[in-house]
Amino acid sequence: MKQFKRTTVTSALPYANGPVHIGHLAGVYVPADIYVRYLRLKGEEVLFIGGSDEHGVPITIKARKEGVTPQDIVDRYHSLIKQSFEEFGISFDIYSRTTSATHHEMASEFFKTIEAKGGFIEQESEQYYDEEAGQFLADRYIMGTCPHCGNENAYGDQCEKCGTSLNPTDLIQPRSTISGSTPVMRKTKHWYLPLDRHEAWLREWILENHKEWKPNVYGQCKSWLDMGLQPRAVSRDLNWGIPVPVAGAEGKVLYVWFDAPIGYISNTKELLPDSWEKWWKDEDTRLVHFIGKDNIVFHCIVFPAMLKAEGSYILPDNVPANEFLNLEGDKISTSRNWAVWLHEYLADFPGKQDVLRYVLTANAPETKDNDFTWKDFQARNNNELVAIYGNFINRALVLTHKYFEGKVPAAGELTDYDRQTLDEFAGVKAEMERMLDNFRFRDAQKEAMNLARIGNKYLADTEPWKLAKTDMARVATIMNLSLQIAANLAIAFEPFLPFSSKKLRDMLHMDTFRWADLGKTDLLQPGTQLDSPELLFEKIEDAAIEAQIQKLLDTKKANELAAHKAEPVKANVPFEDFEKVDIRVGTVLDCRPVPKSKKLLQFRIADGLAERTICSGIAQYYPNPEELVGTQVCFIANFEPRKLMGITSEGMILSAVDADGKLVLVQPRAKVADGSCVG
Repeated sequence: MKQFKRTTVTSALPYANGPVHIGHLAGVYVPADIYVRYLRLKGEEVLFIGGSDEHGVPITIKARKEGVTPQDIVDRYHSLIKQSFEEFGISFDIYSRTTSATHHEMASEFFKTIEAKGGFIEQESEQYYDEEAGQFLADRYIMGTCPHCGNENAYGDQCEKCGTSLNPTDLIQPRSTISGSTPVMRKTKHWYLPLDRHEAWLREWILENHKEWKPNVYGQCKSWLDMGLQPRAVSRDLNWGIPVPVAGAEGKVLYVWFDAPIGYISNTKELLPDSWEKWWKDEDTRLVHFIGKDNIVFHCIVFPAMLKAEGSYILPDNVPANEFLNLEGDKISTSRNWAVWLHEYLADFPGKQDVLRYVLTANAPETKDNDFTWKDFQARNNNELVAIYGNFINRALVLTHKYFEGKVPAAGELTDYDRQTLDEFAGVKAEMERMLDNFRFRDAQKEAMNLARIGNKYLADTEPWKLAKTDMARVATIMNLSLQIAANLAIAFEPFLPFSSKKLRDMLHMDTFRWADLGKTDLLQPGTQLDSPELLFEKIEDAAIEAQIQKLLDTKKANELAAHKAEPVKANVPFEDFEKVDIRVGTVLDCRPVPKSKKLLQFRIADGLAERTICSGIAQYYPNPEELVGTQVCFIANFEPRKLMGITSEGMILSAVDADGKLVLVQPRAKVADGSCVG
């Protein structure tokens, strides 16, 4: 295996039309940051490149909806994303953007270099055109009826109801989302990257030379190659983006998938204007892309073909893409707001960046889709970070302050059990390296937590608080060894939990620390004065978790209401017929289930004149009917009484069918007099 002098690490550019959520973090940014911090800790030369992807149709759509410019949209979200990453500890060397002057210049030059070598083909095709708006329509500017499920609001690239990928021409009764008019087909010219020309070398480069890639990455690449590659357009008819830099391309911009990955290079040049080429053109540089599985084809097939066509760049050595993270058993969806947004998490759980980093790594979708739940988040914090790692550190420091005035005691003669304990964590460095080098961050973090478990067991077994009565020399050895384990934990957890690791190093006065020191038993010298112990982690209470779950339930309810399709309106009736119906408001005096009936509730209502009994078939929706006593309901007062389960029912209580099919009582928002008429 080739030895490299340096490593360029990129992480997928988040799209600047919304905030970052936990799916992005688990799939891309947390694993990339772990890897970079690990390499830095080893003293290796590494560059971590990030930035916002700011061109493309979704941004223009959002801008149009909000009545602002695309630049307003990307400025807003670039700032929010960058600030969130910084606060969360994603340690980019640079986080820039694809609207920068450096990027526009580099993307244009990249295109022109390939064009001069004959690396593109020009081709005419027919595309939908909005005659009222006077422009060609991108896929997302076309809506119509899905031919598969009948959804009337399917987009030109995908039906979001059934998930089927579509072409605009597949839609039934297509319409422009700009003007609402029916688009027509019109010829337009575009530039294409002929991926079919690159298929042979891509097949050898990936399938023969990179069999070490993760199975999900290798398998998806093989599937694409086996289907046969086709030319892919690199330009679009759009006014937002980087203009295609050749004559005859007026009104056309570089397709966002073409310009975005060049952002990795332009951001490097922005950071290092005089030395950027060694990170992208030197054969001694290793290039690693961290992405989600939806970007595999772009980073393993399309971008390498672009780099090869340009001719002067290195190719990626590895692309350790992850699968998707779900939320509470459902797919994360930005359009449905079904997500945990990073900026909201940072506001709701201040100072708890490492808790989320830990949980996302523990549940990392490294080989298959995985699930995030708030209950698991709470359990991992309370049962692992607090009860294992935090508990060991706190006990070790508290006991040192109690028995040795907070100074590291010198170790005496070791017992067989001491040596056995040392043997248990002697191999932690090699084991973690094996996992980290192979992008198995979940297992590596688990190995670090096992070190904390060793420390906890050692203290529990040796019981220094009991020995303090008779053998302080033995206590000194126990505490020295415990503190050495604590110092090892500060190193082992640094790539995963940087905030708590720094806090621990500060308490231990570890001024210097290196990956090479992991596993050593002399990291803290006798006599070193330790700071007063502080808790590394604190318990998360049920109320905080219930608030997050309720937020998601509210989101789900809002989505159901938004998606609810009302029943067709019934045939018109004369106003005089409505006047015959006497709808009134009354207060519930008593409400109870009707014996032997699963559906009926028996209401006793004060109607302003007297009391009346009404039976209503809503029992399954109100399992605690006594809670309705004292509330007001709307009811029809002039229906003929009728017998229901032997009870005379004098009217009908009004209810509405909710989006999920539940019956909900129609009730006045403010208290009104009993007997008040509704009309």
